[in-house]
Amino acid sequence: MSARKHIALATLVQPNGNHLAAWLAPEAQPDAGTDIAWYCRMAQIAERGKFDLFFIADTPAVRTDNLAIWSHAPTFMNQLEPLTLLAAVAGATSRIGLGATASTSFNEPYNVARSFSSLDHISHGRAAWNVVTSASDFAAKNYGHAKLPPHGERYERAQEFVEVVKKLWDCWEEDAFIYDREAKLTFVPEKFHIVAHEGKHFRVNGGLNISPPPQGHPVIIQAGASDTGRELAAETAEIVFGTSATIEGAVEFYRDLKGRMAKYGRDPDHLKILGGITVIVADTQEEAEARNREWMEMLHPAVGVMRVGQDLETDLSDLPLDEPVPEDRIPKSSNHHQAYFAEIAGLIREGLTLRQVAMRYNRSKATFCGSPTQVADVMQSWVDAGACDGFMVTFPVMPTCLADFVDKVVPELQRRGMFREDYTGPTLREHLGIPRPVNQHVASAAKAAAEQETA
Repeated sequence: MSARKHIALATLVQPNGNHLAAWLAPEAQPDAGTDIAWYCRMAQIAERGKFDLFFIADTPAVRTDNLAIWSHAPTFMNQLEPLTLLAAVAGATSRIGLGATASTSFNEPYNVARSFSSLDHISHGRAAWNVVTSASDFAAKNYGHAKLPPHGERYERAQEFVEVVKKLWDCWEEDAFIYDREAKLTFVPEKFHIVAHEGKHFRVNGGLNISPPPQGHPVIIQAGASDTGRELAAETAEIVFGTSATIEGAVEFYRDLKGRMAKYGRDPDHLKILGGITVIVADTQEEAEARNREWMEMLHPAVGVMRVGQDLETDLSDLPLDEPVPEDRIPKSSNHHQAYFAEIAGLIREGLTLRQVAMRYNRSKATFCGSPTQVADVMQSWVDAGACDGFMVTFPVMPTCLADFVDKVVPELQRRGMFREDYTGPTLREHLGIPRPVNQHVASAAKAAAEQETA
């Protein structure tokens, strides 16, 4: 029997955990969001479990309305800027990849290219950039706009944004900086290439004032579930966060996205699709489910309704909690997170009450509650069915859920030959088995030389 292909594992980390009531758990640390020591401890636990990636999501905004409700669930409130945070975490770890979100709607390509190149240098080749177009009008208002641009326009800008960032990462050839004392020469001028870009959204004429990132390019992550988002991912992404809570939906997404890559001349193995899952592991399934119920019962009902309304892009707060949500309250379309919108609409069409919708909605993540063997069984079934190449795991309460997974589930995955025993290289690309991109100027010169030889 041939060796089983190793899966990839990433974890998305928010202060005290990803459950909206995590801050109420007995183990919660009130100031976790601004305590770099807390993040370093979480990264060290994940690194002990040989995770590929430690990931920080972000939104460049504070929710400025309904503060009385949001005060019961401080998601994205009072926490550190992710790149600054990960630069510190880099010093407390040595192998685990470090990923962060940066919006293409509210940044410039130069800033993103320079920041992630710096993080890649600081971490010795472990940086990853999650390309997002943002999905919050709160963010738009921070940058002088009343609301987000239309979905298609945001993705059009994102495509050009990534193109420019890659050009900036390639402006210096890898061996440009030589520091030749005898010649008094720090770099070879011919190995610098001016970025002269003029497009619909960006005009850039210059280059980065830093040598190429150790990985050539930091790993590019994308999570769009719409047709436009899938197309951007097929062209540019090296990690994609899956957006289906069912194995059937995940298989469809996997086949569709990987099937789009050929038109861009890309190898499907060079894109890792990570299914989004929430894991609660205990010695028995009953104990794990009891933990989940306990945390759900801690959640303030108004917070659950608010979260559902935000992702459905409509206000549901006038509806009774224990009656079905009328289907005519579903908007005709979404301009924000289309996968989340579809998940909520599906729950409403099942005839669930508003309370049930709020309790079951999990932002397109499957929830696995069970023993280590049961959790590993479900993970294996997803991989064997062709639903994913690995998992983006969220943990409701940290550090307990993360440590339990590392101590109980990871050894079971290793026993099955599904997961590495140890890291085999220092960079995130090596963890994932994704090749280092060839500098576009070096590639062009090599192609021209080859054509001249055969002429």
